[in-house]
Amino acid sequence: MKNSQVNTISMVSEISLRYNPKVKASDMKTVHSSKDAYTIFKGHWDDGLIGFLEEFKILLLKRSHKVIGIYQVSLGGVSGTVVDAKIIFAAALLSHASAIILCHNHPSGTLSPSQQDIQLTKQLKEAGRVLNIEILDHLIITSDSYYSFGDEGLL
Repeated sequence: MKNSQVNTISMVSEISLRYNPKVKASDMKTVHSSKDAYTIFKGHWDDGLIGFLEEFKILLLKRSHKVIGIYQVSLGGVSGTVVDAKIIFAAALLSHASAIILCHNHPSGTLSPSQQDIQLTKQLKEAGRVLNIEILDHLIITSDSYYSFGDEGLL
């Protein structure tokens, strides 16, 4: 190989993965119910956006259901947002999460899941099964209430 080819071949990007916990384990909140999850998500949602733009977030949990953190997966438009499983599970793997609670808002104010919501939940649950990361619930939230896939038997 010529010297210039070696230099070109050896040029690759460096990947850096970071997780910086800011809460001591003893201070982590524990999720016992869908209402607990809703309260945490609602506290991390911009009240000005909840009825305006659709967002998708995940709650990352330890095996004991202690909250590792919350992660915004996407911010979309009035009627939808893009949810990429690779982004969700990259965050889960990076934080060493054992479980995830999915959440998105419906700016329309309706709490009923769409067919896309149901299909996405099934796909993410299957991906989580393969990675041994449990999907505990999927919440649809509005400014004053929520719908739980888990409570309604859709998981």
